Amino acid sequence: MRVLGLDVGTKTIGVALSDELGWTAQGLTTLRREEGEEDKDFQAIANLVEEHGVDTIVIGLPKNMNGSIGPSGERSQLFADTLSNHVSCTIKMWDERLTTVAAEKMLISADVSRKKRKQVIDKMAAVMILQGYLDHKG
Repeated sequence: MRVLGLDVGTKTIGVALSDELGWTAQGLTTLRREEGEEDKDFQAIANLVEEHGVDTIVIGLPKNMNGSIGPSGERSQLFADTLSNHVSCTIKMWDERLTTVAAEKMLISADVSRKKRKQVIDKMAAVMILQGYLDHKG
C-alpha cells in the first residue's frame, strides 16, 4: 500500500506519493485552495487516496523551533481531524520544521527560476515530509 504526504498551507496543498514498497517519495501535485471551499480539498484528497490505493496519509505538522505548536500547527491538526471524516485510512502528523526552507534551498541550488520554484515548492515540501516519514519508518 502507498503513503500520501501532504504539506497543507492556506493557499495550496502540496501532495507527494510513495512508491508501492514505501521506500521513496515523489511529488504528485499541488492542490489550489479556495477560502470557504474546504470540502473540495477533502474530496480531492479522498479521490487521490482511492485512485492510488493509499492506506496512510502523513500531514506535515509545523512546529515552532522550541517544539511548541502555534497557530499553523493547530490549523494542520484541525485539517487532519476533519480529513479523517472523509477518508478511511490512517492519518499521521509529521514534524515538518524547516522542510519548506530546505526545499527552497534545494531548488535554488538546482538553479530553478523563482517563478518555477513558486509553482513546485509546496510539492517539494510534501516530498520532504513524506520521505522523512518513510526513512524513519523503514
